[in-house]
Amino acid sequence: MQKHYQELTKNKANYIPLSPLSFLARTADIFGARTAIVYEDRHYSWQQTYERSRALASALTHHGLGLGDTVSIIAANTPEMYEAHFGVPMAGCVLNTINTRLEAETIAYILSDSDSRLLIADTAFRDTISAALDMLDHDIEVIDIRDAALGDLPAIGKIDYEAFIATGAPDYDWHLPEDEWQALTLSYTSGTSGRPKGVVYHHRGSYLMSFGTVAAWQLGQHPTYLYTVPMFHCNGWGHAWTMALMAAKIVLTRTITAEEIFRLVDKHGVTHFGGAPIVLGMLVNAPESLRPDLSDRTVRAMTAGAPPPASILEKLSAMGFGVMQVYGLTETYGHVTQCVWREEWDDLPFSEQAELQSWQGVTFPMNEEVAVIDTETGQIVPRDGTTQGEVVIRGNTVMKGYYKNPKANQEAIRNGWFYSGDAAVWHEHGYIQIKDRLKDVIISGGENISSVEVEGYLYRHPLIVAAAVVAKPDDKWGEVPCAFIELKDGAELTAEDLTAWCRDQMAGFKRPKYFVFGELPKTATGKIQKFLLRERARA
Repeated sequence: MQKHYQELTKNKANYIPLSPLSFLARTADIFGARTAIVYEDRHYSWQQTYERSRALASALTHHGLGLGDTVSIIAANTPEMYEAHFGVPMAGCVLNTINTRLEAETIAYILSDSDSRLLIADTAFRDTISAALDMLDHDIEVIDIRDAALGDLPAIGKIDYEAFIATGAPDYDWHLPEDEWQALTLSYTSGTSGRPKGVVYHHRGSYLMSFGTVAAWQLGQHPTYLYTVPMFHCNGWGHAWTMALMAAKIVLTRTITAEEIFRLVDKHGVTHFGGAPIVLGMLVNAPESLRPDLSDRTVRAMTAGAPPPASILEKLSAMGFGVMQVYGLTETYGHVTQCVWREEWDDLPFSEQAELQSWQGVTFPMNEEVAVIDTETGQIVPRDGTTQGEVVIRGNTVMKGYYKNPKANQEAIRNGWFYSGDAAVWHEHGYIQIKDRLKDVIISGGENISSVEVEGYLYRHPLIVAAAVVAKPDDKWGEVPCAFIELKDGAELTAEDLTAWCRDQMAGFKRPKYFVFGELPKTATGKIQKFLLRERARA
């Protein structure tokens, strides 16, 4: 009888490769006249967004770009950045979104390591981008995003985005990938080795991530979504595609202030947004006069990073915001766990509810499994809330791997699991609670900072003999880099001097906010004992 089942083979009628690109085609067909994008004075319907994305794909194809070619973009959350999430992969290319806050040296490294063939660049970041391009040993053609909202800024490239897509066809006959495992995007994340690593997503994973988000967030049809999460972060947590699936109205902004967020929430009737805890803290601490009246509705917020303090959660709830804590990594397409609320928690005191709400929680529906493993024995730890281990993940929303980095792939993906580098305990019903990080990564205001990378910059200073950077808890940013510095014999250096020196070395979010001078604790073999420094920083 098994033979009869095997006779039923895949064909074009019953097997289609999964891709989030299909969401845009469907929504444009059904809800083409509905507003898709709102940005300043610009409004695009879903039909217009589809046509502009197809024109971008067509222009890239005519430009000689195709399957497997990397196209980079450095931009704020503007319509061009959104369209690139569809237009670039429609041409078979791989979209490489680059953090706008990086320094020129790292941008140059990413453009080189990613084998980028073309750069779409927001002229608001001209100085840094131009400096990065000067560091390359080859030329990359640049397409300028010239944002009218910022005035007539100097150009970087020879053609602007609107002129470029005008060379393409808005009815371009694009096709879904032949293989859903095909690379969709390339995102660079801070690693423990100092140099960022390129994380590769596939079409299948991003498709499933969108459906998982809809289910986990209970996202209804036609939400109004305020895009405060930068689209260079895990492709905006995958919400670029999710909101196309749900035919949302997407409100874009490049200004992340409490005043602007409140204004847009009020003006457009925003129902959902995502943001790091720093954004939530910004809203809570803003003057009451700025706050919109949310007495008749709740605005749903998704947050990830260091858990918001109980006081912030309580104030947000009183203001009309419902917060869901999620957890994930660039390597997992963004969020893969959520703190699912349980009815038995309803009658607990708010302080206890806030503690539970801060847990990283249980696996998202599209993910297969999240567990906590004892790093020494390799065994799964008991769900007792006290035994600590490393968070491991398996499922369709784990990356293909790191681009051109087999050593890192072997370390991160083994024994059928992706190893997160986060230390946690496992509670009843499968809720994880992160206690520490095994990797030397600091998460500050939603940005990943490699402590090893910052140390590398500090070692360039002629008076520094040893440097160690660890996370220090911070009420505003969640945590910030704290640098312990050992100077050469007889050398004199102040925190003010070193702060000024760091301004010329690294991006602002990477710079240590605290400097502690003195001899660093070391093992008998000379290795710096960072665990002792972490304890000092926390104290």
